[in-house]
Amino acid sequence: MAEEIERKFLVVSDSWKQGVTSNKLLRQGYLSSNAKATVRVRTRDDSEAMVTIKGAARGLSRAEYEYDVPIEDAREMLAMAEPHVLQKRRHIVPFAGLTWEVDVFEGRHAGLVIAEVELEHEAQHVELPDWVGAEVTHDDRYFNASLSRASAPPGVDPDAT
Repeated sequence: MAEEIERKFLVVSDSWKQGVTSNKLLRQGYLSSNAKATVRVRTRDDSEAMVTIKGAARGLSRAEYEYDVPIEDAREMLAMAEPHVLQKRRHIVPFAGLTWEVDVFEGRHAGLVIAEVELEHEAQHVELPDWVGAEVTHDDRYFNASLSRASAPPGVDPDAT
């Protein structure tokens, strides 16, 4: 079984920017999302695409299956997913022997920055960079599928003046 093991954190400063080695623009939409699984379509720099099926989280782990799809098909699937489409720029930041992915959200979630790190096993030690703050691994408000349905980042009232 394919498996993803990751931890997620809010980003509290811009000092991660000095370590960036690459970045890509991601657009992703959710075709189905329930307690057992999510089905996502994602494009990278509007030049490559994949469909991903993720199972329910069990601790830090969950089943993950990912398949390449033609970019034209992905664009049509993203249109089907509207308005549940996110756009973010993913920055790759190596730190302490691990590869961190720092996602800077755009559009209605502008200002939200989340860092993720994938692990080989759940008990793996992770040295935290000084630019990460609160861990949100188990806070479903920060799951991308949840964000895709939200009108603003968690903790922000879109109707406040």
